[in-house]
Amino acid sequence: MKGFVPPPRMVVSNEPLPITRTITITEGISVKDLAEKLGIRAKDLIARLLGRGVFATINQTLDAELASDMSKQFGADTSVITFEQQAEKEMTPAGGTAEEAAQALVPRSPVVTIMGHVDHGKTSLLDSIRHATVAEGEAGGITQHIGAYKVTITDKDSPAFGRQIVFLDTPGHEAFTRMRSRGAKVTDIVVLVVAADDGVMPQTLEAIDHARAANVPIIVAVNKIDKPEALPERVKKQLADRGLMPEDWGGQTVFVEVSAKKKTNLNLLMEMICLVADLQDLKANPERAASGVVLEAKLDRGRGPVATVLVQNGTLKTGEYFVVGNVFGRVRAMFDEWSNQLDEAGPSTPVEILGLEGLPQAGDNFIQLADREKAVGVSEYRTQKAREATLAKTSRVSLEGLAEKIKNEGVKELAIILKGDVQGSVEVLNDLLMKLSNDRVKIKVLRSGVGAINEGDVLLASASEAIIIGFNVRPERMAQELAEQEKVDIRLHSIIYELQDEIKKAMTGLLEPIIKETYQGRAEVRDTFRIPKVGMVAGCYIQDGIIKRDSEVRLLRDNVQVFKGKVGSLRRFKEDASEVRNGMECGIAIAGYGDVKVGDVIEAFVTEKVAAEAIA
Repeated sequence: MKGFVPPPRMVVSNEPLPITRTITITEGISVKDLAEKLGIRAKDLIARLLGRGVFATINQTLDAELASDMSKQFGADTSVITFEQQAEKEMTPAGGTAEEAAQALVPRSPVVTIMGHVDHGKTSLLDSIRHATVAEGEAGGITQHIGAYKVTITDKDSPAFGRQIVFLDTPGHEAFTRMRSRGAKVTDIVVLVVAADDGVMPQTLEAIDHARAANVPIIVAVNKIDKPEALPERVKKQLADRGLMPEDWGGQTVFVEVSAKKKTNLNLLMEMICLVADLQDLKANPERAASGVVLEAKLDRGRGPVATVLVQNGTLKTGEYFVVGNVFGRVRAMFDEWSNQLDEAGPSTPVEILGLEGLPQAGDNFIQLADREKAVGVSEYRTQKAREATLAKTSRVSLEGLAEKIKNEGVKELAIILKGDVQGSVEVLNDLLMKLSNDRVKIKVLRSGVGAINEGDVLLASASEAIIIGFNVRPERMAQELAEQEKVDIRLHSIIYELQDEIKKAMTGLLEPIIKETYQGRAEVRDTFRIPKVGMVAGCYIQDGIIKRDSEVRLLRDNVQVFKGKVGSLRRFKEDASEVRNGMECGIAIAGYGDVKVGDVIEAFVTEKVAAEAIA
């Protein structure tokens, strides 16, 4: 059209606006929600993201760093909180006064964790309290998993009659600490069980340290006082020396002398737990949506993922949606510790729930949600982040791969975590390793100490790409499993010179895999036959193990090795056999060797290459 002038095109400025306000955002916030918080149109935010090279749709989730950067572009500073914290805020009644919020709170049952040294009677004490027999069913009488039980005080003469206590029986302080490391405040009180006939042991001290780190009050139950060799006063003195001063000695710590076997003073122990709980003023609001923490999770063949959850606040009902860690779900069914089905669970109630989409971690926070879409969105965002973290894990260094790394990257630093049986050895090895450093490889000892290789050492090695060297010590079982999972190289030695040679060889690229021999079986030669086109065949009786067609063999005469080779043929009743087992007869021909005599022993073995490792 003649004379028509098009209107000027709107240009989106890329200049950030001055910061004038602060907004609160959650992890995994969507483009739509961020635009609403910033008070702008979603398409303006998408345009600004496009300018950063990020192609995003209106429902896409943004990580906290990118969302903060975008907020600054539109003049807002950000405070990042977790999704659980945001949900907690939304559950708090808006506009309600502090008095109204306080009125909604009601007293709740205390949650008690039983800790102490192995075999000091933790589970037996809990059994006596709840009149059950858990210990008998445990492997070797040792607790293999976390149990959670709600106990009601039934003694009518007790001032605490009718009150309830939730007991957690843990497999040790590791589970307690792992939950705390994930930010889960589970326990209100720790009951420290110490055997009167055994006294304070290493795990007792560790339990005290973990309880103090969690800032949780400790009640000491001195168990096994029915034994003739019991010395409860000695236990009191040992614990007083470590800062747990008994009340009757003028201290703050409650001591109760009990016997799990004879059921002595159990009501007194529960009264004391209620008394200490009253001092803490434990309250919760049963009218709000539920929140809690996962105590344990397992994969059940018939029921799928099953989680044991401690409801800490609110009331959980069947059919509700929830998110726990990076797992989304809907409560299909709930059961108590006696496998009774429940429709709802109030504060301080341990329940087993079905209906999870995946398997959460122990210590993950559990939160009930009304908005299904938001729960699914957060679950997907966290799953993606976990996958990215897994993929971003660097490949671990090992002594075999060290020479290759030196070749590819030039100067290399070899980080080492050193654990020994005595301080003197550790100091000598520390000096020795430092002297081995040269122009191409610098050795750095990150941590050195006395004692077994523990999970902390493996986690440090994993984070620092270090190698762990154990001198006359071995890794703990959990540490060994974690090392295999994290691909951390653990070297065990008992001779200083072997350790020195191994590090030198690794630095010069000479560390070759060693040949490991695995014994398979042995056969006694009872007769010999010469067969045309085959040669000498030994008629044998298998004394032990198994002989296979592809086995390597050595011929022993008077326990001296005469020949080493391979099986040429293996027959049973004129038929070729792939293997012959213990107690059977067979014919064996050794490839390339015919001087077999009656009374000789044929020993079968298999060889494989394994990473060079000194046997500690």
